[in-house]
Amino acid sequence: MQQKKLAVAIAAAYGFVFTYAPEAQAQAAALAVAAISDTAANAVEAGAAADGTAAAGADVSQVIASVTVSTRRRNETSQSVPTTMSVLDSKALEDNRVYRVQDLQQLLPSTTVNYVHARQISFAVRGLGNNPASDGLEGSVGLYLDNVYLARPGMAAFDALDIQQLELLRGPQGTLFGKNTTAGVLNITTRQPTFRSENSASLSVGQEGYVQGKAVVSGAFSDTAAGRLSAYKTHEDGYITNLYNGSKVQGGDRSGVRGQVLLEPDNKLSARLIADYNVEDSNNGTLVFFNAGPSGKFLTQAAAVGAHPVTDPTLRQVNLDSGSHLDVHQGGVSGEVNWKLDNDYKFTSISAYRFWNFTPHNDDGLDVPILLNVGASARHRQFTQELRLATPLGRDVESVYGAYYYYQNLDNINFFVNGPLADKFNATPIGAWNNVVSNTYGHLRVNSYALFAQTIWHIDPKWDLTGGLRATYEDKLATVRRDAPVGPAVTGAALAVRTARYGAFDSGEVHLSNLSPSALLTLAYKVDSDVLAFGSISHGEKSGGINLSVPGAAGVSSLKVNNEKANNFELGIKSNLLERRAQVNASLFWNDVKGYQSNAFDRVSSTQYLTNAGTVRSRGVELDASLVVARGFTLGANGSFNDVKYKEYKNAPCPVEINATYCDLSGRAALVNAPRWIGNLNAAYAHAVADNAEAYGNINYAYRSSTYGTLDASEYARIPAYSLTNLSAGVKIKRGATKWDLSLWAKNVFDKHYYTSLWNTSPAAYNSVIGTPRQLGVTARADF
Repeated sequence: MQQKKLAVAIAAAYGFVFTYAPEAQAQAAALAVAAISDTAANAVEAGAAADGTAAAGADVSQVIASVTVSTRRRNETSQSVPTTMSVLDSKALEDNRVYRVQDLQQLLPSTTVNYVHARQISFAVRGLGNNPASDGLEGSVGLYLDNVYLARPGMAAFDALDIQQLELLRGPQGTLFGKNTTAGVLNITTRQPTFRSENSASLSVGQEGYVQGKAVVSGAFSDTAAGRLSAYKTHEDGYITNLYNGSKVQGGDRSGVRGQVLLEPDNKLSARLIADYNVEDSNNGTLVFFNAGPSGKFLTQAAAVGAHPVTDPTLRQVNLDSGSHLDVHQGGVSGEVNWKLDNDYKFTSISAYRFWNFTPHNDDGLDVPILLNVGASARHRQFTQELRLATPLGRDVESVYGAYYYYQNLDNINFFVNGPLADKFNATPIGAWNNVVSNTYGHLRVNSYALFAQTIWHIDPKWDLTGGLRATYEDKLATVRRDAPVGPAVTGAALAVRTARYGAFDSGEVHLSNLSPSALLTLAYKVDSDVLAFGSISHGEKSGGINLSVPGAAGVSSLKVNNEKANNFELGIKSNLLERRAQVNASLFWNDVKGYQSNAFDRVSSTQYLTNAGTVRSRGVELDASLVVARGFTLGANGSFNDVKYKEYKNAPCPVEINATYCDLSGRAALVNAPRWIGNLNAAYAHAVADNAEAYGNINYAYRSSTYGTLDASEYARIPAYSLTNLSAGVKIKRGATKWDLSLWAKNVFDKHYYTSLWNTSPAAYNSVIGTPRQLGVTARADF
C-alpha cells in the first residue's frame, strides 16, 4: 500500500512535467524518476525482506529525519508547514563541499544564483529575481541571516560559517518575513551558543592553491549565559591565467569571525546577541571573453589598437594589463529577545545594524591601456527593527502580529578612468576620451515601515486555513551627480563628444513613495498523519526603486522604477511514505508578475540600468524526494520544470543581431538566467567498519538547461546547458572525547567547462563568468 502511494505521488508530480517536456529536455526529470521510483519499488522491498523486520522497528538511520523550522514563527516540522520549501542542514552542505552561496543552486530546486562578484550577484527562484548590481533596489528574493534582512545580495557572499541550516521558501513572502518579496526567501540560520562544551577545528587543502581553515568554540559562562566564537580563513590562487604577467586570477582571500552570547536568566526570557565581520581581498569577478556578436566589431577594434584578447574561453585565460581586484568589508550586530508572557503569549524583538563596503578595480578585458579602471564602489548602512507578538499555541486560532522598520543609507561612485588609447579603440575624435576621468556620485536613503499579521485557523483535526496580510510603506530619496570630466583640454568636436558621454549632470532630489500590500490565503488538508495537501493564493508586491546612474535620453523621470507585483497560485503535497523511509514533496505553481524589475544594457553609454521589464508569467512543477534504501544508504532527488516567459514586453532592448532601438519580446521565453529544467540527484552511504569507526561516501549530480544570459535575449548571449558531478568519501573515528573526520573530495569530477553568467561588455560583445574546473582536495576535522 505504501509503495502504491509513493508511485501515485511521483506520477502526480511528474504528470505535468511530461505533458510539457520535449524529449531532449527531459534528462533531469528522467534521472529523478529512475532514482526514486525504481529504487522505491525494488530496493526497499528487498532490504525489508532481507532484514526480516518491519520498517516500524527500524532505528533512526533507516528513516528520514524530521527537520524543525520556524518559518511561521513557531517551531514545527517542515513536513507540517503548508508552504513550498527546501531545507539544507549543515551535514548536506559539508558532504557536498558547498561553502559559497553561488554553489547553492547545485542542491536546491528552482534556484539560480547569478554571480560575478560580491556586488554583481542576484538570487532567482522560479526564474524570477535576476537584478544584480542594482544599488537603488532590493532583490526579489529576500535574504535573511539569523532573522536579519540583508538588503544587498552581496552581503551573503561570504563563506558559510557555522551554519545550522538553510531554508528556501518559494513564491511571494511577506506576511511574516521582514521585507516584502515577490519570488521567495532564503533564510540562513547559524548555530547558537551551547551550555555544554562544543568545539571543532577543520582544515581543507585542494588544487589551485585552495586552503581553508575553520574553528568553533562554544560553551557556558554560567548557568544562565553561554557564548560561541566562530572563525574562518580561505585562500585560493585562482583558476584563470592572466597571460599579461603570468599570474592567476579569480581567487584571493576571504576571512570572517562571528561572536555570540546567549542569555537565559529563566525559562521565560532569552536574549541572543551576535556580532560578525567578514573581509574579502580577491580578484573575483574576472570576466572571460565569450563572443564578439554577429559583427565581430570588438575584435576589429582590439586589432586596431594592437590588443591580443584571448578568444577561446575554454582555455581559461585572459590578457589584462591592469588586472582586476575587489575589496569587501562587511559585518554587523544584532540582538534577538524572546519573552514568554504570563498568559503564554510570546513577544519577540529583533534589532540589527549592518554595513557593507565594496571597492572594485576592473579591467577593460584587453592588454593595452584603453580603460584603466571602471566600476562602481558602494558604501551601505542599514538598521532594522522587528517586533512580534504571537498568541499561545494549541488553540483553535493561532496568530502572529508584527511591526517592522527598515532604514538604509547608501552611497556609490560609478567611475571611468580612461587610458591613452580610448579614442582610437572607440573611433572618437582624438582627445575626446583619452586620459579622461569621470565620477558619478549616487546617494539613496530609504525609510520602510510595515505592519503584518498571519493567522492559522484549525477548523478541525484535518483542515487548516491560514490567512495573512501585510502593508508596507516606503519613502525613498535619491540624488545622482556626475562631475565634469577631468582630462586634457580639448575644443570643437572632441569636446562635444566628451560632453555627450561624460558631461556634468545633477538630478537634484528624486523622491519615490510606495504603498505595497501583500496577502496570503492557504487551505491545508491532512490526508492522514503522513500526507499533507494544500493550496494557496498569494499576492506579493515589492516597492519600486531609483537608478543611481545618469539617465539616458528619457531624462530624470527614467530614474524611477515602479513596483513589482506578483500573483501566485500553488498546489502542493508533502508526504512521508514507507514508514518514513521515503519523503516525496511536490508542487504546481503559476505566478503572474507585473512590472518585473530587471537589468538592461544601454548601448550608448555601455552601462547597466534597472527597468520594469513588462509582464512575466512563471509556471511549472517542482519535486523534492528522499529515500532510505537501506541502513545508512539514502538517495535524494529534486528538480523543477519552469515555463517562464514574457507575457508582454514591447519596449525591450534589442539583441545585437537586430539593428533597432526597441524590440517586442512578448511571448518569448527570454528571461535572464531562468533555465527551463533544473535537476539535482544525490546519494549518501555510511557504514560502520569497526568499533567507533564509520566510512561514508557522497555523490551529487546537478543539471541545468540552456538559458539566456542577458535581457536582450540575443542568441549570442545564450548560456549552454551543463551538468556537474561532485564526490566525497571519508572515515569518522572516535577516540575518547574527540571525533575525527578525514575526507577526500572532488568537485566538477569530469572537469566540465561551463558558464554561470554573461555580461554585456560593449554594444556588440559579451564576456562571461566561467565555473570552477575540477578540484581535488582533502579535509580533516576534529570535534571535541
